[in-house]
Amino acid sequence: MIKKHLIVLLGVLSASFSSYSQQTINASITHGGIQRDYILYVPANYTGTNPVPLVLNFHGYTSNANAQMWYGDFRAIADTADFLIVHPQGTLYQGNTHWNVTGLYPGSTVDDLGFTSNLIDSLSANYNVNSSRIYSTGMSNGGYMSFYLACQLSNKIAAIASVTGSMTPTMTNACNPQHSTPALQIHGTSDATVPYNGNTWTNPIINVAQYWANYNNSTITPTITNLPDINLLDNSTVEHYLYPNGNNGSTVEHFKVIGGGHTWPGNIIGGTGTNYDINASAEIWRFFSKYDINGLTTSAEIPQLTENTFSIHPNPTNSFILIEGDFTSVKQYEILSIQGIRVQSGLISENNKKINLETLAPNLYFIKVENSVYKILKTP
Repeated sequence: MIKKHLIVLLGVLSASFSSYSQQTINASITHGGIQRDYILYVPANYTGTNPVPLVLNFHGYTSNANAQMWYGDFRAIADTADFLIVHPQGTLYQGNTHWNVTGLYPGSTVDDLGFTSNLIDSLSANYNVNSSRIYSTGMSNGGYMSFYLACQLSNKIAAIASVTGSMTPTMTNACNPQHSTPALQIHGTSDATVPYNGNTWTNPIINVAQYWANYNNSTITPTITNLPDINLLDNSTVEHYLYPNGNNGSTVEHFKVIGGGHTWPGNIIGGTGTNYDINASAEIWRFFSKYDINGLTTSAEIPQLTENTFSIHPNPTNSFILIEGDFTSVKQYEILSIQGIRVQSGLISENNKKINLETLAPNLYFIKVENSVYKILKTP
């Protein structure tokens, strides 16, 4: 759930950043006798010639499509990776916007499952959507909605990611996916809205990860990596859980944000409990980009992050980074895309610690120096 007072700030941001306006489309379809609204973002390099992926990005309870477009922002990534983003708008339940997933809102009768299916069909009829590369993500209630789609609409959904959402016990019991489903879960241990350890109405986050690992026949014991604490001011750190070797190359991943709250890591709005060691949007696209509805599509090796050997700053950056560490000899570096493709390489030394990144598009990258691997975020 996004704090209501953020909506005013989001409105200011909408007026201030006009660069997205030409590709942002407010539209609607009718489903179940109700006008259902959505905001579609079409990247600048979309031509309609080639089929492109589609990402569904669902807002949280009490929030709205415009707020989620800014809070869980994928637009800069879409401009470089060439995919469509649709931000659906929920309907009112007792005066608040919501997504009607089983086990959350007793008495709600709105058909959000059918609406989503029809929305996908409508967008596919009007844009060149790659039907094997449709993904769902969302914040809080939107995360629950993404899991709900994985359970009940998996014939159209290739992979899902949840930020601060989970699965209800009744959703889990009725879950009926039709294919191995890569799933990514990002959740803070100090989340007071959707408790990390669960309660009577929502499952513990680890149980959700294990559910999908079991369903996919993944390795059930995760590989756990402590990610570098690159932001010392956010009062949180991140553990990465990887459940590999699932059917058709599927994996389950979980970013456990220790000390993190009910927030979207890396967002531009901020807020108490927001982690800045990872960028949720970048991590989600890194995850999605590996899969279509049939499983793993790329054999490119994504490097595993390591503990600090060198320090890198500034990070995020819009132009360059400096590498600090043991430079008793000249060292080679490589910068890899989130698909594991080398995009830049060179040498660094005690007298040449600066790496120019101005030719790289804004996105998440990995930098490898000897056997150490770190994430860097290139900003516009």
